[in-house]
Amino acid sequence: MGDGAPVLSDSTMQVGLLMESAQAHQKLAETQLETLRAHTQDLDCVVRDEIRRTLIQELSMLTEETARATRALARVRQGSARRVASWNVSAALVCTLAPLAVARWMLPSAAEIAALRAQRDALSSNLTALKAQGADIDWRRCGEEKRICVRVDRKAPAYGGKADYYVIQRY
Repeated sequence: MGDGAPVLSDSTMQVGLLMESAQAHQKLAETQLETLRAHTQDLDCVVRDEIRRTLIQELSMLTEETARATRALARVRQGSARRVASWNVSAALVCTLAPLAVARWMLPSAAEIAALRAQRDALSSNLTALKAQGADIDWRRCGEEKRICVRVDRKAPAYGGKADYYVIQRY
């Protein structure tokens, strides 16, 4: 060791090797970190693509479900429109037929009207005959109970077993 080169001790040699080994490990770690960064960026792209794909799929399903709901609501609207129309028609029929039924039940039939007219004509002819015979009676409704009363001749004698019949005035 005499050629003028500094002598390296074992410990210096070991430290140098350790330093070289640490430097190699550091370069290897940096390489691995770069690889990891590249993989992370690739993974980020993959995740974004997967999220986009999932979002598009979910939105497509939502669009289909919305279209089905819209069609179902349209069917419900049509059905309710039919029900409302049938209820309106039913109500109109009831409102039309009820008065007709009441009128049919309350008003006399054509045969009854004809019989009543015949009776009226007979009574009218009887009244004319009575008036012709002098039976023009002066009668009214009297008292709070509105009972029928006639004007009697108080000078004429009373008749009947209890003398409760009187002659009507003008006879």
